[in-house]
Amino acid sequence: MAADIEPTAKTSEDRVPARRSGARVGVRKIAAPLRSVAIFGAVGALVAAVALPAYAASKPTDATAQTVQQLAAVDAQSLVVASEATAAPLVRGAFSATTPEEIEKKKAEEAAAAAARAAAAAASASTPSSGTFNTAGYALVAPGSGEVRYPLPLGSWNVSRTVGGGHNGADMLAPAGTPIYAAASGVVRASAESIGGYGVAVMLDSVVGGQRVQTTYGHMLYGSRQVQAGQTVAAGQLIGYVGSTGRSTANHLHFEVWINGGLVEPMSWLSVNAG
Repeated sequence: MAADIEPTAKTSEDRVPARRSGARVGVRKIAAPLRSVAIFGAVGALVAAVALPAYAASKPTDATAQTVQQLAAVDAQSLVVASEATAAPLVRGAFSATTPEEIEKKKAEEAAAAAARAAAAAASASTPSSGTFNTAGYALVAPGSGEVRYPLPLGSWNVSRTVGGGHNGADMLAPAGTPIYAAASGVVRASAESIGGYGVAVMLDSVVGGQRVQTTYGHMLYGSRQVQAGQTVAAGQLIGYVGSTGRSTANHLHFEVWINGGLVEPMSWLSVNAG
């Protein structure tokens, strides 16, 4: 009976399945973490596959937007510069004409003006110096005394017209080269080879009897002025010579007198005040 109930000895075939089932359990224990790692790896790869193209696609958009903004800024600066550059009027050389005919007309006018200036300069250069003017029989200082003197030597002139009809002075006809004197002491306000219709002229600011007196001497000979602007002169001092420059048709002195800003008749003022 004992033999009957004694367990049968295990054969090698009986032990192998036991070992196999244990190995199978070990493999399962190892495979489970590996599956987790594989799953996480797959998820990461999926995320990378989705996110990286989207990120790559978004970069050109940002760069493009930035480039457009930069270009807009550059264009805006260019517009500002262009606006400033075209603010000044367009001038073709020295002319503002736009057609060939107008340009030629302007050129002709400029040439005529240049010729007139050259002629005036030549006339001035050919005029003898003050030391060679023919002043024989004339004193170089006005005769008489007092604060006021006649602007021309006595007996050398006669009046052709005086103030009236838009004419602001007395025209004292006299031979070319007759000396012209300062009617009163003062300061030279203007002295030039061309002052409007006066031609070669000198203007003085004086004070006579407490009154502000301005005198003008027009139509002198070119190159004959003896005083300059800002210079102080004495009554009766030589300031130039009679000529016919500016708007003039004969040799004469155009003599004006203004007192306290008001025009007066020169010959009456001289007859009352000249000594």
